[in-house]
Amino acid sequence: MFEWFGELASLLVYQWLGMAPQSRLGQALHFFVEDTSKILVLLVVMIYLIALVRASLDVERVRHYLSGKSRGAGYLLGSGFGAITPFCSCSSIPVFLGFTSAGIPVGITMAFLITSPLINEVALLLLLSLLGWQLTLIYVVVGMAIGMAGGVLLDAMGAERWLQPLAARAHAMGQQAEPLDDDEETATLTLRQRHQFAREETQEIFGRVWKWVIIGVGLGAALHGFVPAGWLQSHLGEGQWWSVPAAVGLGIPLYANATGVIPVMESLLLQGVPLGTTLAFCMSTVAASFPEFVMLKQVMQWRLLALLFALLLAGFTLMGWVLNLV
Repeated sequence: MFEWFGELASLLVYQWLGMAPQSRLGQALHFFVEDTSKILVLLVVMIYLIALVRASLDVERVRHYLSGKSRGAGYLLGSGFGAITPFCSCSSIPVFLGFTSAGIPVGITMAFLITSPLINEVALLLLLSLLGWQLTLIYVVVGMAIGMAGGVLLDAMGAERWLQPLAARAHAMGQQAEPLDDDEETATLTLRQRHQFAREETQEIFGRVWKWVIIGVGLGAALHGFVPAGWLQSHLGEGQWWSVPAAVGLGIPLYANATGVIPVMESLLLQGVPLGTTLAFCMSTVAASFPEFVMLKQVMQWRLLALLFALLLAGFTLMGWVLNLV
């Protein structure tokens, strides 16, 4: 779908700049050009589309529906929504603001944020093709349990006090809004008004985060190009208990997207790296990447961001241990 980004990067780096494809600098620069252009384009498209949906949704009706549910059901719904929704750096901020502006408790929102990268389409397809539906089901159940447990913990800690002012105001306004009566009508925006809302939100969010995308992908590209080939296979192939957290830690700076990580998974498995260790490494490259968290910094204070980061790393590690044991 996005092959032309790679072709553009090859044209710029290998033909116009004359760098050798085998060189580490050439590989790093190619990675930077391809993924920066891809993320920036996706960032604009995803923010606009999600903002358009937000403008079309009846937020009061959503809040009214969720207010009638118990907190436990809310965690389950948030985690379940995360399991079926792809979560990436392009959609993190508008999705988070959509949840908070609806007055949904922060713990339920975080259950979504934690579960979504844990249960992604790449991991599920890999598990289904290699090990069947039983192990895939175990994976889904454990991932949703981690998301729900994280939501409960963050609610118990009062995590809403660690939102950035923009998100905190949206959350407070959503909580203070009066629930709608069942027969009460709400105003419907015209298509022009929805477009105006989406355009303004896209300009505001993109203007704040584009430079952080370049910084984050640049750091990931530098590490991506200069890590020796075969180093991971030679150090993580024995399956010791410490290899899973080590794989998670190594994967954090090596940013990759879900599509690009598939050949990495296959290569690691063919070299004898255990499945749990492989998934833990690849999931940390996709879901705990620097671009993801520098953009989430726009809606979360450092303390909440650190808690989310720690919960994700713990979730990756637990998932890897469980799959290695099974």
